[in-house]
Amino acid sequence: MYQKIDIDRDKLSIMGVEFSDLETMESTANAIGSNMVEGFSPTPKGIELIRDYVIGKITFKEFIKFAKDKAYV
Repeated sequence: MYQKIDIDRDKLSIMGVEFSDLETMESTANAIGSNMVEGFSPTPKGIELIRDYVIGKITFKEFIKFAKDKAYV
């Protein structure tokens, strides 16, 4: 099922989650879109986690732990 997510290119935000630059926001949006095809339903917390991984704030190992703990809900 199609789920629309709010992307604001002027404010550099996805579902209210802010990004420091357009390139990072677009990379994150592409990752989210790819995962939505597989059934992922994004939440603001999930977007924050993906953003933090993309910018290197958290490691892949930490990202996986958060995913297993369902910290994205």
